[in-house]
Amino acid sequence: MIRNPFESFGWKEFGIEIIGQERGETMISLKGRTTLITGGSRGIGRAAAILLAEAGSDIAFNYANREKAALEVKAEVEKKGRNCLIYKADISQEAEAKGMVDDIIDKWRHIDILVNNAGIWTYLEMGAMNADILKETIEVNLNSLFYFCNAVVPHMKKNGRGWIINVSSTAGVRGEALHSHYAATKGAMHALTKSLAAELGPWNIRVNCVAPGWVDTDMCTQVFSDAAFKESVIQSIPLRRIPPPEDIAGPILFLASDLARHVNGAIINVNGGSVLSG
Repeated sequence: MIRNPFESFGWKEFGIEIIGQERGETMISLKGRTTLITGGSRGIGRAAAILLAEAGSDIAFNYANREKAALEVKAEVEKKGRNCLIYKADISQEAEAKGMVDDIIDKWRHIDILVNNAGIWTYLEMGAMNADILKETIEVNLNSLFYFCNAVVPHMKKNGRGWIINVSSTAGVRGEALHSHYAATKGAMHALTKSLAAELGPWNIRVNCVAPGWVDTDMCTQVFSDAAFKESVIQSIPLRRIPPPEDIAGPILFLASDLARHVNGAIINVNGGSVLSG
């Protein structure tokens, strides 16, 4: 058996349990916690749902249209012995966001972890702007965060703890031509993360953000169908790889755990070194 590398640090006294030791692995335990993920049927949301379930959390998530994919994720979560609730919901509508939260609270009594993951990536050329696309992007990518945080925070305050993790993008750090509306929502997400970290910290609610670069998800299927473009992306990343969604789920799990108990208001860039900031 590989020796538990955290053993000498007394992590258990802070509520951190290492599981999977019989296989020589370390895994954070989220046993007894519940997680709400927006956009959990595919990509990063799917990977996060499965990984956090493996760590012991019950999972609730919404999907927009892909019921079959959502049911497949639910089955994966339940295979790991965890409970799973799924909702077909439009997160850009405050009433639907609040309805999800109210139903989860009614069934599970608490929401410990909120992962604001759902988002859309569309084109917008300044000078030929489509106002409907702009409005939709702001409603889905940014307004939904306010709706879910506003609905969840009172319950987290009552319980005296909470973990909010926002999934943004390197576009929010460096900007992105022809996607200025998308980049603007992600930059705003960074400001919101820092503001809420300062506001909610006194209630033992930690708010952090994961900012991925390129990820191999179906959101990028169309652009990656161009082999030359995909190779140019690979060459632009110092690690010379486009990561799968699981590589983003890992940092989400870290931030949802007590190993990150003094991390608050952080923007963690997960991009293989392609965009460096700090």
